[in-house]
Amino acid sequence: RLLEQRWGMPDAGLDRLGHGLINATWRVDLPDGRCFALQRVNPVFPPAVNADIDRVTRRLADTGLHAPMLEPTVDGALWLERDGDTWRLMSWVQGVSRDALADTDQADRAGELLGRFHRALDGIDTDFANPRLGVHDTARHLTTLRRALDEHRGHREYARVAPLAQDILDMAAKLPAMVATPDRVVHGDPKINNMLYDPSNGEGLALVDLDTVGCMPLPLELGDALRSWCNPAGENRRSGVFSPELFAGALRGYLGATSGWITPAEQAAILPATLTIIVELAARFCADALNESYFGWDSEQYASRSEHNQLRAAGQLALAQSCQAQYAELEKLAATLFG
Repeated sequence: RLLEQRWGMPDAGLDRLGHGLINATWRVDLPDGRCFALQRVNPVFPPAVNADIDRVTRRLADTGLHAPMLEPTVDGALWLERDGDTWRLMSWVQGVSRDALADTDQADRAGELLGRFHRALDGIDTDFANPRLGVHDTARHLTTLRRALDEHRGHREYARVAPLAQDILDMAAKLPAMVATPDRVVHGDPKINNMLYDPSNGEGLALVDLDTVGCMPLPLELGDALRSWCNPAGENRRSGVFSPELFAGALRGYLGATSGWITPAEQAAILPATLTIIVELAARFCADALNESYFGWDSEQYASRSEHNQLRAAGQLALAQSCQAQYAELEKLAATLFG
């Protein structure tokens, strides 16, 4: 009835899509063949974030990129607030998503798509309703982990979490220095399953979940992307391995789309940022293994939120150790690509 009353869409078919950790999403199919995506927006985002999304998607469309465009309600509103929830309806981008990259060609396409996205948003008005400042404040996340260790000594899983936390903190103490670079407009959460691809030829089509668009140093955005793209095991394995082949493929695609735009300082900071973001995420998962208050968890596979987040933290720690062990090789690969 929501779709009929507020969007004028009677007889719509609804199909729940997955179990997203942030927003709940349904595919909407109309009798005339049109298709949309209906979302209940997580309350972590202010309703006005949809005004940001409208501005961003219009800019993307103007530059030739596909984007999920907001569909106004019958009275012209970009979103609907009802019973404490925020709802929005978006155009459907006919693409496929992936949970992991299978080869260097897919990595190249991912890098190219993200580069095109960044170039398209360069110069857009940055007065965002949801600025998301300090998202990758690594020092703050490490402090949160130390505080969790101090405040939750009576936690049932403390004896398992504490050694893992210490290994993460030890690795954090040895992170390479990263030169400061200016903020850019970025996606904010460029993990691999936030990207859609053309099923016919594998080309990158669009980035989705645009609630996180904001400003931050470009190397942090790329580090977040590469920690996701270069780990074929994904976040739900204890044995993360960093792939230099996927790393090289992703950078090759990104540089192909941003040559002459990304600066030498930003290029030099990509690898240190990648290792930093991996350790940061390990710390965040580990802290929540004690706090049990932030990350979603798979209750069908794991007995508790703590158990799931311990596995995630261990997987990111293993990924960081793999990246660190190959650091010299990865530096050479990056230097060759950057010229």
